[in-house]
Amino acid sequence: MKALLDTNIIIHREAGRVFNQDIGILFKWLDKVKYQKCVHPITIQEIEKNPNKNTVDTFRIKLDSYEQLMTTALMTGEVSIVSTKFDVNENDKNDSILLNEVFVGRVDLLISEDKKIHAKAAALNISEKVFTINSFLEKVYAEFPDLVKYNVLAVQQKLFGELDLNDPFFDTLKEDYPGFDKWFHKKANEHAYVTVNNENGKLLSFLFIKTEDRNEFYTDLSPGFTPKKG
Repeated sequence: MKALLDTNIIIHREAGRVFNQDIGILFKWLDKVKYQKCVHPITIQEIEKNPNKNTVDTFRIKLDSYEQLMTTALMTGEVSIVSTKFDVNENDKNDSILLNEVFVGRVDLLISEDKKIHAKAAALNISEKVFTINSFLEKVYAEFPDLVKYNVLAVQQKLFGELDLNDPFFDTLKEDYPGFDKWFHKKANEHAYVTVNNENGKLLSFLFIKTEDRNEFYTDLSPGFTPKKG
């Protein structure tokens, strides 16, 4: 299996300064499940634009540890249409070139933290092949449970105020539900039930038990719920 890595992931992985602790975990799991870590010619071109020659030389040496795609796939009409709709600068267009490699099947998946890449993947109906670091880790945890060390993977009761609203787990909730942040903060003294990834401390699951008011009815559900406290 070939995993194409977005330029920013390569840069953050090989830079001297650690920008994202999860990148180390990502690379460990790519090796564990025997994915080829692929780098695109576009990524190499972007790195070589760095004005610091020593930095470029260092990256060139480190890039030898990746599987380098030797050519670029011809842009398909479908990806060109999406590119025209979304892309406003050179970086956006380069991202579409990476997506095109997934779309035509030259690589199995793309890993990127770029939200616009994921929006374009959705428009191309290939979201199942484009992952964030966190969603890729969730994928391999599910597919290779025997390789996961569940040291203390237990449900914990936590106050809302003890949880980090910036945890990636809450990203889609904040996007899908306007006002989620305010609702979350108002619950600061209430409890939720969570499980946590032992490797990076990030949330794996979150449960909040809400007692419904007596006057709340759900007539649109089938079978219907009757007002009742268990």
